[in-house]
Amino acid sequence: MSVVAVIPAHNEEASVGRTVRSLRAQTIKVNRVLVVSDNSTDRTVVAARKAGAGTMVTRGNTHRKAGALNQALAALHLAPGDFVLVMDADTELVPTFVARALEDLRDPRVGAVGAVFRGEHPRGYLQFMQHLEWARYAEQIARTGKTFVLSGTAALIRWEALVSVREARGHFYDPHSITEDSRLTLDLKQLGWRVTSPVECRATTEMMPTLRLLFLQRRRWYLGALQNVTACGLNRVTAPYWGQQVMLTVSVALMATYLVLTTIALVTGSFRVDPFWLSVGLVFVLERVVTVWDEGWKARLTAVVVLFELTYALVLQAAFVAAVVQHARRQEGTWHHVTQGA
Repeated sequence: MSVVAVIPAHNEEASVGRTVRSLRAQTIKVNRVLVVSDNSTDRTVVAARKAGAGTMVTRGNTHRKAGALNQALAALHLAPGDFVLVMDADTELVPTFVARALEDLRDPRVGAVGAVFRGEHPRGYLQFMQHLEWARYAEQIARTGKTFVLSGTAALIRWEALVSVREARGHFYDPHSITEDSRLTLDLKQLGWRVTSPVECRATTEMMPTLRLLFLQRRRWYLGALQNVTACGLNRVTAPYWGQQVMLTVSVALMATYLVLTTIALVTGSFRVDPFWLSVGLVFVLERVVTVWDEGWKARLTAVVVLFELTYALVLQAAFVAAVVQHARRQEGTWHHVTQGA
């Protein structure tokens, strides 16, 4: 058995060294670390080599991260029983990540184990909201044990599972998907593989520093999800993913209705507090507090106030609406690189 880490990187000179060092610190040895520089114009390759990683440079890649991964995976000479750790160049893993993931992969039905990602040391309102959002995501995984998306931040994947995707689809990662991680999740599940995300498999990754970058990131995520479920059709595996899109649409409609009716009531002077809806609201606030309780008093206070998270939710909903418009116009979407320290 060998574990090979593949790290696609585009202009990640500032962060790739930390990523490689987090792999060197694993309690179970990562046999090979390969940084795949994709159309980089900075010193990504130099930084990767300095940290002790091997490197390769993509050739003629026009398919973003998926294309870079396909070129790298095609160049590997692995065998059944080997594993590929695919991770982002701006991500750091806890030292026990590989060891914990291999525990789940003892089950031959498990094709991949993904990271539960968090943001580290949030700065300012916007990053703190992302921090709380991801904390709730981790809490949901811990509570339900279900993995909806095999996170692109880091995932340890069984080589046989990757080969099965290539044989069935003609590629490891779909080059036409702008969210290659969620498409791989669907491909693996449709081929009968299980995927897991133990909460112990923690990773820290970058958070969006500006409102514009957050909007563009989430629009891409939403657009990719829409593209993937449309391409895969409606079946037993994709039904929950279609359901998610329906619920997102409903939530946008309800939020818009709530804001319009509240505004009309305030303007006309007919606004009043209804005991029933007040109790419903209190239950909602209680749920928000409980799901971030372990994050400390600041998180609990933010959940109680509601307004801060409500404003953040409106940004995410606007990104979803923009993604729906892009999908309706059959736009492929774009990837926006985040410069470290922006």
